[in-house]
Amino acid sequence: MPNTIDEALEILHRTGPEFGGGLSNHGPMAVEAMIAMNRPEGVIDWVESYKSRLRDRPEASNPISLEQWRESLGDVKRGADWVVLFDRELADSPWQYVVKKWVPQLAPGLMAAATHGIIRTSHAVRSLSASHTPQRLHELAEGLGYWAACFQVLPGSPSGMDAGRLPREAIKQVRRVHGPHFQARGLIQEQVRGLDEESSFADVIDHVSTDGDLSQFISKLTESFAGIYLANHSDLIAFVHSVTAPSALRNLVPYLSDVDARLAARYAWQACAAIYAWYDTTSGLLRADTAQVVEQEDELIDRAVATGGPHTIKFTEACLREYALNPNPVYLAAARDAAERVGGI
Repeated sequence: MPNTIDEALEILHRTGPEFGGGLSNHGPMAVEAMIAMNRPEGVIDWVESYKSRLRDRPEASNPISLEQWRESLGDVKRGADWVVLFDRELADSPWQYVVKKWVPQLAPGLMAAATHGIIRTSHAVRSLSASHTPQRLHELAEGLGYWAACFQVLPGSPSGMDAGRLPREAIKQVRRVHGPHFQARGLIQEQVRGLDEESSFADVIDHVSTDGDLSQFISKLTESFAGIYLANHSDLIAFVHSVTAPSALRNLVPYLSDVDARLAARYAWQACAAIYAWYDTTSGLLRADTAQVVEQEDELIDRAVATGGPHTIKFTEACLREYALNPNPVYLAAARDAAERVGGI
């Protein structure tokens, strides 16, 4: 079914990037993940069900110029205008050039929409790299536009120095804001704005080194946060993003310069650390619950798709992709767990 994703995108591009007071439209991301996991047969039915909760696509009203685009970063009301800008960019230049040009500009705001900006962009890039179609090209504009409109900078920027730690060691240096009885309220992107009041967080971006093998760094980052996801008992959606966001960067790295890719990885670490600092209530324990996973990968995929939950679907796909590169059973345990604890959300 080679055109399934294009058919799904045709439907989903009639809808807006958010619904329900700031929740992200996961449709394009989830269907691409289902295709990647070789489950195209259920995509259209899933889209038809999912679209009932979505809003209509907003209309562009105020063009953003290439001379003044910085002024519109982070203005969610300009989301449709941003998509028009990127449609224009993609009409004028190869999509690979647009990714190379714009991802470094957007990387400092990687927390955008609870990291859904980079995640949606990443799914679009992987789909487009498989086949160049108008629907997939426009989906890249949608992903980049959402990232730009929701652009969110966390406290701290790279100093040029780093502590040389791998993520598993670096996370031990991140101060957790709340105790074991913390109960979060509200959107992730709004919650982590509280870190603006935490002076110690500004140094976090320098806790890790992205020198050396960048793919291995991303593996160590996702491995660590898959364990942190398993260790926590609440706010699971936040921790899902601490795996799917850095894994999303992996799809973009081939189109970036080496310098830009390594800098983007620092921002990916910073976003994951922000989620940890605000939401973790495990007393700093990195318990990777890697009890034997008896399911085969096909069974994990089937369980994820059966839940119908876009977070579970995307998380399972990311975990299996990371496992293929770094066969640590923590990914399989996390995927199995998501079908049970995240489920249809």
